[in-house]
Amino acid sequence: MLFSELKCKDVVNLKDCRKIGKICDLEFDVCSGKICCVYITAKNRWCNIFSAEDKICVPYKDIRQIGPDLIIVDICSVSA
Repeated sequence: MLFSELKCKDVVNLKDCRKIGKICDLEFDVCSGKICCVYITAKNRWCNIFSAEDKICVPYKDIRQIGPDLIIVDICSVSA
C-alpha cells in the first residue's frame, strides 16, 4: 500500500466509534525499517475558527485493521 492511499482513509477509534481524523505522517525505526507509530491530524474543536490542527501519535501496535475506506485503531482517549 502506498502512503498516498493510506493518508486518504479516515481513522476511527474502536473504543468510542468516533472519527479521529486522517493519517498525516509515519515514524519508522531506523534499525529495523518498521513503522513505530502513525500521526493523525485532528481538527481542534475549540479552535475551528482559526483552523488549528493537533497531531495525535498512535503506536502501530494499536492499529487493529486497515480496510478499503477506513483504519480502525484501539486507543484509550483522544483529546481532539
